[in-house]
This record gives sequence, structure tokens and C-alpha cells, in this order.
Amino acid sequence: MKSFKKDELNVRIFENRTLMGEAAAKDISAKIKELLSEKAEINMIFAAAPSQNDVLLALVNDKSIEWERVNAYHMDEYVGLAPDAPQGFGNFLREHIFGLAPFKSVNYIDCAAPCPACECKRYGALLEANPTDIVVMGIGENGHIAFNDPGVADFNDTEIVKVVELDAVCRQQQVNDGCFKTLDEVPTHALTLTVPTLVKAPWLFCIVPAKTKANAVAATVNGEITEDCPATILRTQKNAVLYLDNESSVLL
Repeated sequence: MKSFKKDELNVRIFENRTLMGEAAAKDISAKIKELLSEKAEINMIFAAAPSQNDVLLALVNDKSIEWERVNAYHMDEYVGLAPDAPQGFGNFLREHIFGLAPFKSVNYIDCAAPCPACECKRYGALLEANPTDIVVMGIGENGHIAFNDPGVADFNDTEIVKVVELDAVCRQQQVNDGCFKTLDEVPTHALTLTVPTLVKAPWLFCIVPAKTKANAVAATVNGEITEDCPATILRTQKNAVLYLDNESSVLL
């Protein structure tokens, strides 16, 4: 493992994505236990993407975590998918962790809500009433965090959750990841927690494997801190850790 710091961001590089996921899960588990020694329950937000498979698997396999004292949330969701669509992020997380660990509560964004703006207000109020302790996240091929793509990301956003139009790179990534067969199948809009909502959490664990993320990782670590690469905001956060594998870190 190699490690260094860029601005406030701690960066850790592993030989492969399995070791990366296991190390991230170990650190997340330790932080969960530390926080639960101080209060009765905590709130966690999870990203939903194939890039998170390794860390989610390692977390599920850690039987020492008291999931019964953890409330779970997710950070984005498509607009207009059928409630049972496998591409839905809530459904992805149910399959990979929400349905496998005995959380105190799991709080889903409704992809089929008839009024997406109303769903933003509902979920935002829920998050506001239950301040986040830990975020487990990734970075998109265009540098997005959650669905805050370049062009809609706002480091000073006053909203907690908002409806966004997805850019072409973001939508193509969903095809590249194998979530959809064609670009036409990928929804054009989504609900997303905003950038300030995510980084307001005191602990941020960002897990980014694979060569498809190499350019985004390089921009995140070495580029200008700007909304053109939303993930660069992580370099302003004192308690953020970026976990990379040998492929995603190749341009560093």
C-alpha cells in the first residue's frame, strides 16, 4: 500500500481492488465502532455502483459491526424507473448490503415518486433531521460525486436533494458498467444529494477502482479544485480518504 496526502485529502493506493475494498471496509468498520461508542446510533449514506462491490462485500462479511444501530440512506436515484428495476440504486444496495445486514432502518429514495421535486423535499427533510455521520462513496468517470455532474454540481448549493439532468459521459458510464444495454435505456434525470450535503458529513470514505476511472482520479487529485471536476471538493475535507487500486491510480 502506498499513501500520500494532497491538500486535506488522504490518498491510499493498493495492488488490486480486492485489497482496496477490504482496507476501506476495515477503516469504515473501525469508524462505525468508534462512533457507536459515543452515541446510541449513527447515520450512513452509501453509493450504488459496481465500483462499490468490493467494499460492500467486505462490510457485509464483517460480523463485528452492530448494524442494528445504523440507519442507512443512499445518495442518488434515477427518475422514472420501475420500482423493481434492477438498475435502481435502492435495489442495487438492497442486493449488496441493505438486504444483507440488519440495519436499524433503511431509507430509500422513491424512483417512481409522481412528483420528483416533492420527493427531494421529503428525503432532504429526512436527512436534515438525521445528520449524516459517514458517507461511503465513489467518483464517476466525469468526476461526479453522487449525480452531481459537471454543469450541475454546485459547491455552494442551498438544496439538500435536487433533480438533475445527467450529462452524456455520466449516462454512457452506466452502459460501460453493464447496468444498461444501450444509452437510450439510461434515464435522463435523477435525484441526487447535493455536494454540500455529502461533504457536510464528518467522515468520507471514497472507493474508486478500475482503469475507466483513471482520468477522473488524476483530475481529482492533481487538477484545480473546481465544479468542472466535482470530486476535487474532497481535497478540502480533513476527514476524507480516497482508496484506489493499481488501475485507477495509474496516471498519478
